[in-house]
Amino acid sequence: MTDAGIAVSGLRKRYGDKIVLDGIDLDVPEGAIFALLGPNGAGKTTMVHILATLLPADGGSARVAGHDVATQGAAVRAAIGVTGQFSAVDNLLTGEENLLLMADLHHLGRREGRRRAAGLLERFELTDAARRTPATYSGGMKRRLDLAMTLVGDPRVIFLDEPTTGLDPRSRRTVWQIVRGLAADGVTIFLTTQYLDEADQLAGRVAVLDRGGIVAEGAPDDLKRRVPGGHVRLLFAAPAALSAAAALLPAAARDDEALTLRVPCDGTPADLRDLLNRLGTGGVEPAALTVHTPDLDDVFFALTGHLAEREAVA
Repeated sequence: MTDAGIAVSGLRKRYGDKIVLDGIDLDVPEGAIFALLGPNGAGKTTMVHILATLLPADGGSARVAGHDVATQGAAVRAAIGVTGQFSAVDNLLTGEENLLLMADLHHLGRREGRRRAAGLLERFELTDAARRTPATYSGGMKRRLDLAMTLVGDPRVIFLDEPTTGLDPRSRRTVWQIVRGLAADGVTIFLTTQYLDEADQLAGRVAVLDRGGIVAEGAPDDLKRRVPGGHVRLLFAAPAALSAAAALLPAAARDDEALTLRVPCDGTPADLRDLLNRLGTGGVEPAALTVHTPDLDDVFFALTGHLAEREAVA
Protein backbone atom coordinates (compact mmCIF):
# COMPACT_ATOMS: atom_id res chain seq x y z
CA MET A 1 0.00 0.00 0.00
CA THR A 2 1.19 3.52 -0.76
CA ASP A 3 1.76 6.03 2.01
CA ALA A 4 -1.59 7.68 2.48
CA GLY A 5 -2.19 11.35 3.09
CA ILE A 6 -5.76 10.27 3.88
CA ALA A 7 -6.91 6.71 4.61
CA VAL A 8 -10.58 5.98 5.29
CA SER A 9 -12.07 2.57 6.06
CA GLY A 10 -15.72 1.73 6.61
CA LEU A 11 -16.61 5.31 7.60
CA ARG A 12 -20.23 5.72 8.70
CA LYS A 13 -22.36 8.67 9.75
CA ARG A 14 -26.09 9.10 10.20
CA TYR A 15 -28.43 11.87 11.30
CA GLY A 16 -31.48 10.29 12.86
CA ASP A 17 -32.92 7.90 10.32
CA LYS A 18 -30.87 9.31 7.45
CA ILE A 19 -27.66 7.48 6.60
CA VAL A 20 -25.23 10.04 5.18
CA LEU A 21 -22.07 7.94 4.93
CA ASP A 22 -22.49 4.18 4.70
CA GLY A 23 -19.14 2.41 4.94
CA ILE A 24 -16.88 4.70 2.92
CA ASP A 25 -13.39 3.51 1.91
CA LEU A 26 -10.82 5.94 0.46
CA ASP A 27 -7.04 5.97 0.07
CA VAL A 28 -5.46 9.25 -1.03
CA PRO A 29 -1.65 9.11 -1.48
CA GLU A 30 0.59 11.87 -0.20
CA GLY A 31 0.99 14.68 -2.69
CA ALA A 32 -2.10 13.69 -4.67
CA ILE A 33 -5.01 15.92 -5.69
CA PHE A 34 -8.22 14.04 -4.96
CA ALA A 35 -11.71 15.33 -5.82
CA LEU A 36 -14.93 14.25 -4.12
CA LEU A 37 -18.02 14.90 -6.23
CA GLY A 38 -21.67 14.38 -5.48
CA PRO A 39 -25.09 15.99 -5.61
CA ASN A 40 -26.27 18.35 -2.90
CA GLY A 41 -26.81 16.49 0.36
CA ALA A 42 -24.64 13.54 -0.68
CA GLY A 43 -22.40 13.89 2.37
CA LYS A 44 -19.32 15.67 0.97
CA THR A 45 -19.24 18.34 3.67
CA THR A 46 -19.91 15.73 6.36
CA MET A 47 -16.91 13.77 5.10
CA VAL A 48 -14.66 16.85 5.25
CA HIS A 49 -15.90 17.74 8.74
CA ILE A 50 -15.09 14.24 10.01
CA LEU A 51 -11.62 14.22 8.44
CA ALA A 52 -10.91 17.68 9.87
CA THR A 53 -12.01 16.46 13.36
CA LEU A 54 -14.98 18.86 13.42
CA LEU A 55 -17.48 16.03 13.60
CA PRO A 56 -17.26 12.50 15.06
CA ALA A 57 -17.97 9.47 12.90
CA ASP A 58 -20.46 6.82 14.00
CA GLY A 59 -18.27 3.98 12.80
CA GLY A 60 -15.21 3.01 10.81
CA SER A 61 -11.82 4.69 10.94
CA ALA A 62 -9.93 7.52 9.28
CA ARG A 63 -6.32 8.63 9.34
CA VAL A 64 -5.07 11.97 8.07
CA ALA A 65 -1.33 12.58 7.66
CA GLY A 66 -0.76 9.36 9.58
CA HIS A 67 -2.91 10.36 12.58
CA ASP A 68 -6.20 8.83 13.73
CA VAL A 69 -8.95 11.45 13.57
CA ALA A 70 -10.81 9.92 16.53
CA THR A 71 -7.91 9.53 18.98
CA GLN A 72 -5.27 11.98 17.73
CA GLY A 73 -7.36 15.02 16.91
CA ALA A 74 -4.76 17.58 17.99
CA ALA A 75 -2.12 15.99 15.77
CA VAL A 76 -4.53 15.94 12.82
CA ARG A 77 -5.41 19.61 13.30
CA ALA A 78 -1.73 20.51 13.45
CA ALA A 79 -1.13 18.77 10.11
CA ILE A 80 -4.05 20.13 8.08
CA GLY A 81 -5.33 23.33 6.55
CA VAL A 82 -8.95 24.01 5.63
CA THR A 83 -10.14 26.56 3.07
CA GLY A 84 -13.90 26.80 2.99
CA GLN A 85 -16.24 28.05 0.31
CA PHE A 86 -16.65 31.31 2.21
CA SER A 87 -13.56 33.36 2.89
CA ALA A 88 -12.11 33.41 6.41
CA VAL A 89 -10.32 36.70 5.69
CA ASP A 90 -10.89 39.56 8.16
CA ASN A 91 -11.71 42.68 6.13
CA LEU A 92 -10.75 44.99 9.01
CA LEU A 93 -7.14 43.80 9.01
CA THR A 94 -4.60 44.30 6.25
CA GLY A 95 -3.47 41.34 4.18
CA GLU A 96 -0.25 41.16 6.17
CA GLU A 97 -2.09 41.42 9.49
CA ASN A 98 -4.36 38.53 8.51
CA LEU A 99 -1.30 36.35 7.95
CA LEU A 100 0.34 37.50 11.17
CA LEU A 101 -2.85 36.68 13.07
CA MET A 102 -2.70 33.15 11.69
CA ALA A 103 0.96 32.94 12.71
CA ASP A 104 -0.03 33.87 16.26
CA LEU A 105 -2.76 31.23 16.26
CA HIS A 106 -0.14 28.67 15.22
CA HIS A 107 2.10 29.85 18.09
CA LEU A 108 4.90 30.93 15.79
CA GLY A 109 7.47 33.34 17.20
CA ARG A 110 7.27 36.98 16.14
CA ARG A 111 10.28 36.78 13.83
CA GLU A 112 9.23 33.45 12.28
CA GLY A 113 5.67 34.72 11.81
CA ARG A 114 6.87 37.80 9.93
CA ARG A 115 9.23 35.72 7.82
CA ARG A 116 6.50 33.28 6.88
CA ALA A 117 3.98 36.04 6.16
CA ALA A 118 6.43 37.85 3.89
CA GLY A 119 7.20 34.65 2.02
CA LEU A 120 3.53 33.85 1.46
CA LEU A 121 2.72 37.39 0.32
CA GLU A 122 5.46 37.08 -2.28
CA ARG A 123 4.46 33.57 -3.33
CA PHE A 124 0.84 34.60 -3.87
CA GLU A 125 1.76 37.89 -5.58
CA LEU A 126 0.22 39.99 -2.81
CA THR A 127 3.26 41.94 -1.62
CA ASP A 128 2.06 45.22 -3.17
CA ALA A 129 -1.32 44.78 -1.46
CA ALA A 130 0.07 43.68 1.91
CA ARG A 131 -0.74 46.97 3.71
CA ARG A 132 -4.24 47.26 2.25
CA THR A 133 -7.40 45.75 3.73
CA PRO A 134 -8.96 42.84 1.80
CA ALA A 135 -12.10 44.96 1.33
CA THR A 136 -10.14 46.63 -1.49
CA TYR A 137 -9.07 43.30 -3.06
CA SER A 138 -10.58 41.63 -6.10
CA GLY A 139 -12.26 38.26 -5.60
CA GLY A 140 -9.20 36.44 -6.92
CA MET A 141 -6.84 38.36 -4.62
CA LYS A 142 -9.01 37.64 -1.61
CA ARG A 143 -9.09 33.93 -2.43
CA ARG A 144 -5.29 33.90 -2.81
CA LEU A 145 -4.98 35.52 0.62
CA ASP A 146 -7.38 32.92 2.02
CA LEU A 147 -5.17 30.14 0.64
CA ALA A 148 -2.05 31.85 1.94
CA MET A 149 -3.61 31.95 5.42
CA THR A 150 -4.22 28.21 5.19
CA LEU A 151 -0.51 27.68 4.50
CA VAL A 152 0.83 29.66 7.46
CA GLY A 153 0.88 26.48 9.54
CA ASP A 154 2.74 24.56 6.79
CA PRO A 155 0.03 21.84 6.49
CA ARG A 156 0.68 18.44 4.96
CA VAL A 157 -2.98 17.98 3.98
CA ILE A 158 -5.32 20.72 2.72
CA PHE A 159 -9.09 20.47 2.42
CA LEU A 160 -10.44 22.80 -0.26
CA ASP A 161 -14.21 23.25 -0.21
CA GLU A 162 -15.46 24.94 -3.39
CA PRO A 163 -12.20 26.92 -3.78
CA THR A 164 -13.14 28.92 -6.90
CA THR A 165 -16.84 29.61 -6.40
CA GLY A 166 -17.64 33.08 -7.70
CA LEU A 167 -14.26 33.70 -9.31
CA ASP A 168 -13.78 34.87 -12.89
CA PRO A 169 -12.04 32.47 -15.34
CA ARG A 170 -8.63 34.14 -15.00
CA SER A 171 -8.73 33.99 -11.19
CA ARG A 172 -9.86 30.37 -11.34
CA ARG A 173 -6.83 29.46 -13.46
CA THR A 174 -4.55 31.26 -11.00
CA VAL A 175 -5.98 29.24 -8.11
CA TRP A 176 -5.56 26.05 -10.15
CA GLN A 177 -1.87 26.86 -10.68
CA ILE A 178 -1.44 27.40 -6.94
CA VAL A 179 -3.13 24.09 -6.13
CA ARG A 180 -0.95 22.22 -8.61
CA GLY A 181 2.13 23.85 -7.11
CA LEU A 182 1.13 22.74 -3.62
CA ALA A 183 0.71 19.15 -4.78
CA ALA A 184 4.09 19.31 -6.52
CA ASP A 185 5.57 20.27 -3.15
CA GLY A 186 4.12 17.10 -1.62
CA VAL A 187 0.96 18.54 -0.05
CA THR A 188 -2.10 16.28 -0.23
CA ILE A 189 -5.15 18.11 -1.61
CA PHE A 190 -8.71 16.96 -0.84
CA LEU A 191 -11.04 18.93 -3.10
CA THR A 192 -14.79 19.27 -3.17
CA THR A 193 -16.17 21.31 -6.04
CA GLN A 194 -19.39 22.06 -7.89
CA TYR A 195 -17.40 22.66 -11.09
CA LEU A 196 -16.85 19.31 -12.77
CA ASP A 197 -14.34 20.82 -15.19
CA GLU A 198 -12.31 21.89 -12.15
CA ALA A 199 -12.09 18.31 -10.92
CA ASP A 200 -11.18 17.25 -14.46
CA GLN A 201 -8.39 19.84 -14.64
CA LEU A 202 -6.89 19.26 -11.20
CA ALA A 203 -7.57 15.82 -9.81
CA GLY A 204 -5.56 12.73 -10.54
CA ARG A 205 -8.35 10.72 -8.95
CA VAL A 206 -12.06 11.38 -8.52
CA ALA A 207 -14.72 9.72 -6.40
CA VAL A 208 -18.47 10.19 -6.85
CA LEU A 209 -20.46 10.08 -3.61
CA ASP A 210 -24.20 9.44 -3.77
CA ARG A 211 -26.82 8.06 -1.38
CA GLY A 212 -24.24 7.35 1.29
CA GLY A 213 -21.77 5.42 -0.83
CA ILE A 214 -18.98 5.79 -3.37
CA VAL A 215 -20.62 4.88 -6.68
CA ALA A 216 -17.43 5.25 -8.75
CA GLU A 217 -13.77 6.07 -8.23
CA GLY A 218 -10.85 6.42 -10.60
CA ALA A 219 -8.86 8.73 -12.82
CA PRO A 220 -11.13 11.17 -14.69
CA ASP A 221 -10.29 9.66 -18.10
CA ASP A 222 -11.04 6.16 -16.81
CA LEU A 223 -14.44 7.26 -15.51
CA LYS A 224 -15.28 8.93 -18.83
CA ARG A 225 -14.52 5.72 -20.71
CA ARG A 226 -17.17 3.90 -18.68
CA VAL A 227 -19.93 6.18 -19.98
CA PRO A 228 -21.44 5.75 -23.46
CA GLY A 229 -22.45 8.75 -25.51
CA GLY A 230 -19.42 9.67 -27.61
CA HIS A 231 -20.50 10.87 -31.02
CA VAL A 232 -19.66 12.97 -34.06
CA ARG A 233 -22.09 15.62 -35.21
CA LEU A 234 -22.04 16.10 -38.98
CA LEU A 235 -23.49 19.26 -40.53
CA PHE A 236 -24.50 19.30 -44.20
CA ALA A 237 -25.08 22.19 -46.59
CA ALA A 238 -28.19 20.77 -48.28
CA PRO A 239 -30.96 18.20 -47.66
CA ALA A 240 -29.72 16.02 -50.52
CA ALA A 241 -26.29 15.66 -48.93
CA LEU A 242 -27.91 14.87 -45.59
CA SER A 243 -30.04 12.11 -47.15
CA ALA A 244 -27.05 10.63 -48.97
CA ALA A 245 -25.00 10.55 -45.77
CA ALA A 246 -27.90 9.05 -43.80
CA ALA A 247 -28.07 6.20 -46.32
CA LEU A 248 -24.37 5.50 -45.75
CA LEU A 249 -24.65 5.73 -41.95
CA PRO A 250 -27.81 3.88 -40.87
CA ALA A 251 -26.89 4.03 -37.16
CA ALA A 252 -26.87 7.83 -37.17
CA ALA A 253 -29.61 9.98 -35.63
CA ARG A 254 -30.97 12.40 -38.22
CA ASP A 255 -32.17 15.98 -37.69
CA ASP A 256 -33.68 17.28 -40.94
CA GLU A 257 -34.36 20.75 -39.56
CA ALA A 258 -30.75 21.29 -38.47
CA LEU A 259 -29.32 19.31 -41.43
CA THR A 260 -27.23 17.19 -39.05
CA LEU A 261 -26.43 13.58 -38.33
CA ARG A 262 -25.33 12.36 -34.91
CA VAL A 263 -23.05 9.36 -35.43
CA PRO A 264 -21.98 7.12 -32.51
CA CYS A 265 -18.18 7.33 -32.32
CA ASP A 266 -15.57 7.12 -29.59
CA GLY A 267 -13.63 10.04 -31.09
CA THR A 268 -10.39 8.15 -31.71
CA PRO A 269 -8.40 9.00 -34.87
CA ALA A 270 -9.09 5.54 -36.24
CA ASP A 271 -12.87 5.91 -35.83
CA LEU A 272 -12.87 9.39 -37.36
CA ARG A 273 -10.76 8.23 -40.29
CA ASP A 274 -13.13 5.30 -40.93
CA LEU A 275 -16.15 7.63 -40.79
CA LEU A 276 -14.70 10.14 -43.24
CA ASN A 277 -13.56 7.35 -45.58
CA ARG A 278 -17.10 5.95 -45.68
CA LEU A 279 -18.49 9.37 -46.55
CA GLY A 280 -15.76 9.99 -49.12
CA THR A 281 -16.37 6.64 -50.82
CA GLY A 282 -20.03 7.58 -51.12
CA GLY A 283 -19.17 10.95 -52.59
CA VAL A 284 -20.55 12.90 -49.63
CA GLU A 285 -18.70 15.66 -47.82
CA PRO A 286 -20.01 17.32 -44.65
CA ALA A 287 -19.86 21.09 -44.29
CA ALA A 288 -18.54 20.72 -40.71
CA LEU A 289 -18.11 18.18 -37.96
CA THR A 290 -17.75 18.32 -34.19
CA VAL A 291 -16.61 15.54 -31.86
CA HIS A 292 -18.21 14.99 -28.47
CA THR A 293 -16.61 12.63 -25.97
CA PRO A 294 -18.17 12.01 -22.54
CA ASP A 295 -17.02 14.46 -19.86
CA LEU A 296 -17.43 14.42 -16.08
CA ASP A 297 -20.89 15.96 -16.45
CA ASP A 298 -21.92 12.84 -18.37
CA VAL A 299 -20.27 10.61 -15.76
CA PHE A 300 -21.98 12.47 -12.93
CA PHE A 301 -25.43 12.17 -14.52
CA ALA A 302 -24.98 8.54 -15.57
CA LEU A 303 -23.84 7.43 -12.11
CA THR A 304 -26.15 9.48 -9.88
CA GLY A 305 -29.17 10.20 -12.04
CA HIS A 306 -28.83 13.84 -10.94
CA LEU A 307 -27.85 16.96 -12.84
CA ALA A 308 -24.53 18.48 -11.86
CA GLU A 309 -24.72 20.59 -8.70
CA ARG A 310 -24.40 23.91 -10.46
CA GLU A 311 -27.54 23.04 -12.45
CA ALA A 312 -29.41 21.74 -9.44
CA VAL A 313 -28.93 24.94 -7.47
CA ALA A 314 -29.54 27.31 -10.39
